[in-house]
Amino acid sequence: MSSIDETKQFVPLNIAVLTVSDTRSLADDKSGATLADRLTAAGHHLAAREIAVDDVDAIRVIIKRWIADANVDAIITTGGTGFTGRDVTPEAVEPLFEKRMDGFSIAFHMLSHAKIGTSTVQSRATAGVAGATFIFCLPGSPGACRDAWDGILAAQLDYRTRPCNFVEIMPRLDEHLRRPKAKGASA
Repeated sequence: MSSIDETKQFVPLNIAVLTVSDTRSLADDKSGATLADRLTAAGHHLAAREIAVDDVDAIRVIIKRWIADANVDAIITTGGTGFTGRDVTPEAVEPLFEKRMDGFSIAFHMLSHAKIGTSTVQSRATAGVAGATFIFCLPGSPGACRDAWDGILAAQLDYRTRPCNFVEIMPRLDEHLRRPKAKGASA
């Protein structure tokens, strides 16, 4: 079981929230608001919050901009993870991943199954790392966003969580980009 090490200081992250929807605006975006409220209540900073239509290119433009922004440590999307024709968030985001985080999807589905049973299989929640930025793609319901934040992300985005957390490995996410090639190495 994880626990909080009270001897360590909390490290606030800059987290961007993207709602993927053809029908929502910031005024009626309950899922994005749920995430923004929870992350700021935890002590993190809301780096940005936007809405994109269910379109691969529209989603990628925003995600790529945030990946390139040194002031964004993590991105959370909500919406577009289902199976309808307009649900394209995984198709837009997964090709950007340098590393997939398969354990996130497994943990999310375990939590979700406990709440909504087999209906959890209708979500393609996914996560990964791109450009030293963590990216988490959640379903478009406030309940799913609450479950993912409360059950996974709040702890993993808290430097004090033991035995391990995402924050402590952040300085090493792009080490492969900083490391010079060994002499004599090809390619």
